Amino acid sequence: MSSAAPASKEFSTYSKDTPTERPGLDGRAGVFVPTDALDLGNGPIRKGSGIVGYGNPDGTLTVYFESNRFEETSLHKWENKVRKAYDRLVMVAPTVSKAKMNASTLELVGYIDGAGIQLKQPDSVSLWLKISDALDTAPESSVITFGRR
Repeated sequence: MSSAAPASKEFSTYSKDTPTERPGLDGRAGVFVPTDALDLGNGPIRKGSGIVGYGNPDGTLTVYFESNRFEETSLHKWENKVRKAYDRLVMVAPTVSKAKMNASTLELVGYIDGAGIQLKQPDSVSLWLKISDALDTAPESSVITFGRR
């Protein structure tokens, strides 16, 4: 008898490092990028989006995202999109840019809080932005500080 998992079992990026509750003001949330399991043509998340969120007890993720659909100049940079999505998340702002998603469709690449963004997987962010034809919006560093609020 083999102890290997069946090939049909889905891989999940939900781990002990995934924040597991909605952060309060200045609290910590996860920063995510899509995996190959996400169908970008038929989902709510558009290419180049900044995605933040937290894990749910059922193993799914609640995420807020910003794609800059209306091409606002202040949201050109990827980290500004992440910050906008984070602000909506902590303020529990009404938005259509929110979803409950299967954890296998997103990869945790870092964290955001009121002070800034810390990327643990900057190469995954660069790949996401390259696939999105938005490499010019990539962060210059794996640590992005917001300064004073």
